[in-house]
Amino acid sequence: MTTRENAWGRWVTGLASSIERRNGVSLWRQIADRILQAIANGDFAENAALPPEIALAERYGVNRHTVRSAIAALVQEGVLKAEQGRGTFVLSRKRLSYPIGARTRFSAGLQGQTTERHIALLSSSTEPASRRIADALGIAKGAAVIRLETRGEADGHAVSRATTWFDAKRFAGIEAAMAETGSITTSLKRFGINDYLRQSTVLSARHADADDLAALDLQPGAIVLVTVAVNVTLDGEPIQFAESRFPAERVELKLSAGD
Repeated sequence: MTTRENAWGRWVTGLASSIERRNGVSLWRQIADRILQAIANGDFAENAALPPEIALAERYGVNRHTVRSAIAALVQEGVLKAEQGRGTFVLSRKRLSYPIGARTRFSAGLQGQTTERHIALLSSSTEPASRRIADALGIAKGAAVIRLETRGEADGHAVSRATTWFDAKRFAGIEAAMAETGSITTSLKRFGINDYLRQSTVLSARHADADDLAALDLQPGAIVLVTVAVNVTLDGEPIQFAESRFPAERVELKLSAGD
């Protein structure tokens, strides 16, 4: 047995013991998540071949169809590539690193890692502020707020989806500015805000819901990293409340104390 085959055996044996058949998550999704984790950990170099389906199925104690479903999902998500007659290979193992700090900006945060960055406005609406939104923005409960649904894109791939609220009185027309510029920062400049700070960020993780699956082109069971944030002017006035979701297999969040 070759050194590479020994490494495969150790990797799959270790992961097989962590498969849980009664935790509410499909077996194929658990296998897909563990392959993703192995790639993120550097267990497989870019363009490395995965073990054959039959070997994975035997090690995991599942049928080949389950393994095939996991691989098919990762192929669709752009993590693996399948070549007829040759096998399945790791397409990419490097996740984007998105910094969370005093000045969190989508385009600047991904600069140097991607060539093209853009925020697409998916939809907008005006609604009454819930208590949670009102408290975050420092306005009265029930006051009108503008809600933006956006998707962050980098080099043609969806890397974030966000729901953002602004005080409708203070930022009337920001949806039009956002549709035109594709940038929150540039849109805010039209309202006299040339700089702003991140006041707070709360981090969590969960399974992607139906809307996130569709917008981020994910498979059921995929994990998203969630940030709930408040941005303020330099003198501390709340201007933006946002909940952003990042696909865990494409993006890692990096906390920074600096700008």
